Amino acid sequence: MAKNDAPAEKTGRLKQIRSAYQLTKKSDPRIGLLLAAIFLGVVAVFVALGFLVGPLLVWIPLGVALGFLGTTIIFGRRVEKAAYSQIEGQAGAAASALQTLRRGWNVTPAIAVTKNADIVHRVVGRPGIVLVGEGQPSRVKNLLGAERKKHSRVAGGAPVIEVMAGSGEGEVDIRKLTKYVMKLPASLQPSEITDLLQRLKALDAVRPQVPMPKGPVPTSLKGARQAMKGR
Repeated sequence: MAKNDAPAEKTGRLKQIRSAYQLTKKSDPRIGLLLAAIFLGVVAVFVALGFLVGPLLVWIPLGVALGFLGTTIIFGRRVEKAAYSQIEGQAGAAASALQTLRRGWNVTPAIAVTKNADIVHRVVGRPGIVLVGEGQPSRVKNLLGAERKKHSRVAGGAPVIEVMAGSGEGEVDIRKLTKYVMKLPASLQPSEITDLLQRLKALDAVRPQVPMPKGPVPTSLKGARQAMKGR
């Protein structure tokens, strides 16, 4: 079964990389030339070393391997930059960034949405409950405050942290949002997180369903990162 799945997984991986490349090329038309120059430049350095100190059969494969590694690293950074540039300014951009958090984090997008496209997302992890707002700052502040009160009632003493996503003073840029959340001080143990999630289910059960604002929710960031990680 595993052998039969391998070709399909490889094909899916290649499709993800191709999609990530096409995404990046829209905002960075010279990405192909840049990657080729990096790869060939690294290989050329090691070929020169092979001629100088020898043997070539050792230095050339090493140059190819390091050239591929360097190209992959640069490509990953350019893909992420292009993905962020696509989602910036869109409703739900913070949710798209938060969805890239790794295991151990529970992300619930759009737990509260207003007709003005102000949104609050929820992240639950070791730091406790993190409420992330995006939209017009003065309105989102009130929305965050209301959600904080609701969550504090069921938090059972777990911290409830408010974060405003954006580019203004006191706000966290979406490019740095996941790192900011991950660096918050840990307060809960895994068993406490499980218990907290159960209590939050009760809160969500009585909450009216609120739709995301009209328009596509940006998901390119998560897909781009998955392509570079091979998932």
